[in-house]
Amino acid sequence: MRLESMNKETFIDMTKRTTIVLPDAVYEDLQIWADEEGRATANLVAFLVEQAIRAKFPSKYPPAYRRVEASDRQT
Repeated sequence: MRLESMNKETFIDMTKRTTIVLPDAVYEDLQIWADEEGRATANLVAFLVEQAIRAKFPSKYPPAYRRVEASDRQT
């Protein structure tokens, strides 16, 4: 399929790549953190960036769930 013939909606949920440059110490701490969680460093960075974007633009990215406090629970 040629790119020109694709519907624009096809690309809405497509993931994107980017490159960042970090100080050595920050990268080393990210590696330690990622290792502790058993995940790739790039995966941890993607998660952290997504969380930061969701916090910055909460009306555009509402939480997938609502935290229920003990006092709100029905018995």
